[in-house]
Amino acid sequence: MAKQRNHVVTCNVCRRILMSVSFFIAIADVSTSQTVQSQTNPLPEWALGGFVRPSDVNPVIAPNPANRFYCPMRQEFVGWEESDTFNPAATVKGDTIYVLYRAEDNSATGIGKRTSRIGLAKSADGVNLQRRDTPVMYPTDDAVKEYEWPGGCEDPRIAVTDDGLYVMMYTSWNRKTPRLSVATSRDLLTWEKHGPAFAEAYNGRFKDMACKSGSIVTKIVNGKQVITKVNGTYFMYWGEAMVAVAVSDDLIRWTPVLGDNDKIRGLVYPRERYFDSALTECGPPAILTDNGIILLYNGKNQTNEKRDTRFNAGTYSAGQVLFDSVNPYKVIARLDVPFFRPVADFEKSGQYVDGTVFIEGLVFHRNKWYLYYGCADSRVGVAIYDPMHPEVGDPVQ
Repeated sequence: MAKQRNHVVTCNVCRRILMSVSFFIAIADVSTSQTVQSQTNPLPEWALGGFVRPSDVNPVIAPNPANRFYCPMRQEFVGWEESDTFNPAATVKGDTIYVLYRAEDNSATGIGKRTSRIGLAKSADGVNLQRRDTPVMYPTDDAVKEYEWPGGCEDPRIAVTDDGLYVMMYTSWNRKTPRLSVATSRDLLTWEKHGPAFAEAYNGRFKDMACKSGSIVTKIVNGKQVITKVNGTYFMYWGEAMVAVAVSDDLIRWTPVLGDNDKIRGLVYPRERYFDSALTECGPPAILTDNGIILLYNGKNQTNEKRDTRFNAGTYSAGQVLFDSVNPYKVIARLDVPFFRPVADFEKSGQYVDGTVFIEGLVFHRNKWYLYYGCADSRVGVAIYDPMHPEVGDPVQ
């Protein structure tokens, strides 16, 4: 695997050099330099991407009103994925990619007002998906129903241990407080819910804190992306208004890391007049690489004078930040423009008309990276990064 990883890194270096040479040749003509600079988005050597949307495939998951499911909460059959399907997680089991996505019924109108359940799809090639007719995670009469009734289960992120335990970080939504919760599975079909991730830390101080995202650190081992420890402990970046850190010994009970003032220690914050001026929400599982730990995150643009005027007000785009692998609290680098942003029609029409690509699923499969994302809170899309065939990021404008 060392040989393979070095080969990928070498390809990345070559790719960045070629991109840089091509970029500077392109802007040699002063009369066209401003136009070229506004459209070209070469990525630094450490970053993942660019990710290419395969033609004539997206969206790969869309609502299906025909699928009915007996809801134990409502005690009736419902069209559990009738209204919208979005914000997917992804993982690999055997030689197959599995996508777990959020699906909403038609019980109400408006974002966050319906009941969400998590469906499952599988794919051998990463782009053609077969879906189950019924959800694999949903609100039911169990020990965590106080956190999930009536809003349900939302926005999963999934990582797997080297011995095959799948760990899902997801949002328990009771329409009062969104809580970052944990569930585990061996087969991706039957899930054990463990409740809020921070329930036991500091005598329950953060059990009722509003939080929706958790990105556990992973690495590539023998061609597979698995959960890894950082400095002897499991490590997770989490948060929306800022990127924070939590640690764990068992992947179920997590302890937020505090700063000198006994408050949650923040590492990355929104930046005025950048694409992430309103929000920095952690995306799919972070990845330990030779360059450091890469965290892919969702950045929301402000709607006021503090926004990035190159992008629509309120737009969700995707960024990357690099942390030091020895000191995972230290930021080494951060993209100033998104590597992935709403460009296709289906990414700009749906529940969220300002435009959204919301990344939560990233898997390494057959030497390529597959990125699964929510499109305008209504559909699921896929984009692929092939280190052997380099591309730039999405155009800046």
